[in-house]
Amino acid sequence: MPNATIECRGVWKIFGDREKEALAAVRSREIGKSQVLDEFGCVVGVRDVSFDVAEGEIFCIMGLSGSGKSTLIRHVNRLIDPSAGEILVEGVAVNTLAPEALRELRSRKIGMVFQNMALLPHRTVLDNVALGLELRGVDRTERNATAVNTLERVELAGWGDRYPDELSGGMKQRVGLARALAADPHILLMDEPFSALDPLIRRELQGEFMTLASQMNKTTLFITHDLDEAIRIGHRIAVMKDGALVQIGTPEDIVTNPKDDYVADFVAGISRLNLVTAQKIMEPPEAYTTQHGAIDEKVCPRASPDDSLDRLTDLAVGSPHPILVIADGRTVGIVTGRTLLRGIQGNRSGDGSQATT
Repeated sequence: MPNATIECRGVWKIFGDREKEALAAVRSREIGKSQVLDEFGCVVGVRDVSFDVAEGEIFCIMGLSGSGKSTLIRHVNRLIDPSAGEILVEGVAVNTLAPEALRELRSRKIGMVFQNMALLPHRTVLDNVALGLELRGVDRTERNATAVNTLERVELAGWGDRYPDELSGGMKQRVGLARALAADPHILLMDEPFSALDPLIRRELQGEFMTLASQMNKTTLFITHDLDEAIRIGHRIAVMKDGALVQIGTPEDIVTNPKDDYVADFVAGISRLNLVTAQKIMEPPEAYTTQHGAIDEKVCPRASPDDSLDRLTDLAVGSPHPILVIADGRTVGIVTGRTLLRGIQGNRSGDGSQATT
């Protein structure tokens, strides 16, 4: 990917005293996670992972507990060293940085938000938010002004003099996000930051985060085990299993064309109505006219390629005629009642292939 902010190239992480032996065996014999544990007493955390994240992109990594997603994200700011492979941040190989350069990377370019915010209980909210700037040597007046401004961004204006034990769970998460944003990092690493919150507060914070990330153009790696969250937040989603990436794609790609049964199980309960668009299910105008004859375009409802199944359903209910999908003033596709139902129904073949339209 050109101009990628984060690049992972063939990253492996194996935990255990016989790490090198285990890695050589996995590469040469392609043995699985359980066999590595049996033979070498080692655990495969990350298995040959490669991906790029573009500037300003929110890239979600999801999987079940133990899939390796949290281990993977900790390689980006080198809280964990890889067994093999390379991680580049803005073109710089993180795993080759000297201690001073690594500290500079962590303090200026990367902010991290955890599920447990680890706020310092003896410091006020304002001082917690300003902590990174304080460690960087920014004078009190400047760092406090930045902290006040950042608290306003996360809707905590006026709470700077309070202490963490006076805050609700959602407010603590906001403080943690503000602490990361106050340092104005290029990259945010977020490890299930909202997973412990009540659903309503969680959705509210998701929306606020998406707005802030867009406004501030933050490149984000976002870890979650919740597909609904990944679909709502992510520009792209990577699904992990046993340390490996199974599939990378847009939310629509992941839901409409799961690569295997593992991914298909993840997406089975997801509503497609506001995710799948007309361009995904429409058929070419020529194919329709060949089978059905000419279309009287004056009586047909019209949609854009980006209209959702929900919108298309409303149009279909209000008219007995096929829906014209219009782009740049011309008809680029046709949606019939049958293709619409197939789109709503989704993949029923069980092999990861698309349902026919």
